[in-house]
Amino acid sequence: MPHQEDIALMAHLMRRAGFGDTRGILEARAALGYEAVVEELLHPEEQPAIDDELLYRIFPGYEGALGPPINQADWVYRMINTKRPLEEKMALFWHQLFATSNSKVDNPPELTRQIAMFREYGLGTYRDLLVELAKSPAMIFWLDNHGNHAGAINENWGRELLELFSLGVGNFSEDDIKDTARAFTGWSIAPKIPRNPLGRFYWRFEYKPEDHDEKDKTFLGHTGNFNGDDIVDIIAEQPATARFLARHLYRFFVADEPHVSTWNVTPPNDPDAIEALVDAFNESHGDIRAVLRVLFNSEFFKNARFARVKSPAELIVGTVRIAGNFDGFKPGINNLALECGWQGQELLNPPSVESWHTGSEWIDAGVLMRRVNFAARILGDTSLPGVRSMIQRVREQGDLSPQAAVAACLDAVGPIEVSEATHSELLANVENGGGLTWNTDEEIKLSEEKVGQILTLIAASRDYQFA
Repeated sequence: MPHQEDIALMAHLMRRAGFGDTRGILEARAALGYEAVVEELLHPEEQPAIDDELLYRIFPGYEGALGPPINQADWVYRMINTKRPLEEKMALFWHQLFATSNSKVDNPPELTRQIAMFREYGLGTYRDLLVELAKSPAMIFWLDNHGNHAGAINENWGRELLELFSLGVGNFSEDDIKDTARAFTGWSIAPKIPRNPLGRFYWRFEYKPEDHDEKDKTFLGHTGNFNGDDIVDIIAEQPATARFLARHLYRFFVADEPHVSTWNVTPPNDPDAIEALVDAFNESHGDIRAVLRVLFNSEFFKNARFARVKSPAELIVGTVRIAGNFDGFKPGINNLALECGWQGQELLNPPSVESWHTGSEWIDAGVLMRRVNFAARILGDTSLPGVRSMIQRVREQGDLSPQAAVAACLDAVGPIEVSEATHSELLANVENGGGLTWNTDEEIKLSEEKVGQILTLIAASRDYQFA
């Protein structure tokens, strides 16, 4: 049996690099060793993928669905049931960074295809990912590059590529934006078959050389007849790019930081950690897998437990994963997708190109009660298979005092660390009804109810909102 600290560290890794795991899976992973599990996570291609043919045979309405909630449900299903947790977590990371919204694109299947592109390229090089992003029809439409023509440029894509997707504020000029836009002229969407009467056809990237500006451009001190991929090559070599991405990765995987819009005047909370990630980026020529290897194996990551507020998707997917109530093909995935939106994170529809404001803003007064009620309702349902496993784990420890009962439940659900205030509240609640005994059918029934109540209170605690 792995040491308790090893299991706690593994739980931390799986909350961050995935969406959490049950205690049994955590023990199995801990037995493999921390660094071995990190390598497994970093190589999702070695694990089985979701069987799309089977998924769409059982949920035929998911394939090419025109309704946003169905596309959201498709993704939520994958997050819950994936054997490649980091692949899905990186897709969520890139979706938050490269925010593309159906509110304008109005083509949910194209957003689903963009998420699939993040799965494919999300652990490769930043350079290759940015090129694929520039070719994404959803992004082209979202930031108007289909309206960016030689002699009549549209700067929207060029500006956001530099400001929000790579370099960050203060690291480029207005002239750099203009020449980036010129370089990306001709990167467009191919003519489409009219949607009626057969329905909507997929969009397709098309480079139109006759619409490309062939004159010299100057970008960040480099001059030449640049095309879009040349611009990305220069971006990928900039020190500002390495630092910008390092701060994003730290903010998503390690600890909450100030909003991105303040980074040009607000230093990072842990400058040494950022420098370590920057070094990994530079040494690997922008390989995301190499940067994440340094991040997950670092002491600053291992010591940053419960330092991030869970996003709605993380809270919802993580809770049902450990409760086991949506393993496999079951009805109700659509409601989970809607729940993400009700809690403030409507997948495939971020509020703007700036994306969601994360951290403490996830738990403002408007949505906190909904988050608490959702988690408490799920973990308090003693009929669910994952909750049954938690109860059985507690029961195997025999009769327990109130203090021991609280410790056993915190261990079974996480293990999760709580503040002294939360622990005192949990203990006070249990002490009112006494400890746990399992000698008669009546005692077993009563003790199971008590465990369910403790799990409900843990899920409702402030501490459960953090990863």
